[in-house]
Amino acid sequence: MSTTTPAKLPITDYNPARDTFRQDFIEGLSRPQKQVSPKYLYDARGAELFDQICEQEEYFPTRTEMGILRRHLDEIAARLGPRCRVVEFGSGSSMKTHLLLEHLDDPVCYVPIDIAREYLEGAGVRLTRQFPTLDILPVCADYTSRFDLPTASRAAERTVVFFPGSTIGNFTLSEAVGFLQQCRELCGPDGAVLIGVGLQTDPDTLYRAYNDRAGVTAAFNLNLLERARRELNARIDIASFYHHAIYDRERGRIEMRLVSQREQTVCVGDQRFAFTEGEHLLTEYSHKFTREGFRRIAEQAGLRPARVWTDPLERFSLQLLEPRAR
Repeated sequence: MSTTTPAKLPITDYNPARDTFRQDFIEGLSRPQKQVSPKYLYDARGAELFDQICEQEEYFPTRTEMGILRRHLDEIAARLGPRCRVVEFGSGSSMKTHLLLEHLDDPVCYVPIDIAREYLEGAGVRLTRQFPTLDILPVCADYTSRFDLPTASRAAERTVVFFPGSTIGNFTLSEAVGFLQQCRELCGPDGAVLIGVGLQTDPDTLYRAYNDRAGVTAAFNLNLLERARRELNARIDIASFYHHAIYDRERGRIEMRLVSQREQTVCVGDQRFAFTEGEHLLTEYSHKFTREGFRRIAEQAGLRPARVWTDPLERFSLQLLEPRAR
């Protein structure tokens, strides 16, 4: 771990290792169903492309969640209370957090956590300018791992974990329970988790959201192969893969895939991985939940939905989870 000061902003850096990417990429390609964790989609370029995805007409989750947040900010801020420490996993551009911080009563600090250091630095510097009296304490880390958080200059009344977007859907259901347990431990018995949860809706609407006409999601997905070629010196004919996302109705989830257009071999060091024509590399799940289904997951993690806000079409929800009494 190291702490540096780019642009006068302290960054606690747990140095997510390139060797970990190599190890996970090779392990994923070795499976019968080739698969890579979606966290590796988010290098600096991937984070930029994801922000562009959020601006596409077909991609409704971001603007829907922003609408929910804007409509209910006063109530949300009142429920969270004064002098919060806000911790955000996978913070990205921190766009939604800006709205939240503006409405909170005397927040103590904001701890953005992201795996893409360059992107984290830029967002942290912008927020420091916008909130000059607030402790901004960025952490570069894989937020699914265990690590210590930096200490603010003053004590907080409550820790709030902010996890907007539909990222909870990227986990398997058992992983989602484990992640929420981690959030519960972090926020403590008096804390809270404010989380975005994608809801099950019209399959055609979901399909279009992950296969936009402009091809931004395709570029985002294919960037994983660009990253492997750049960082791992992988030998990949990227032009022979294409992006395709499908909606699995039975499992209630989007699956993002990179499909091989021909029989070919991908090489990482001395490791060789054969692809047949039509075979795919699975890069992301995005589960969509019913209200009751997500409530069961939260309860398994020791949390309960204290309040659920949705849009009029019930395509997305913002949920306030609080620890259940033991």
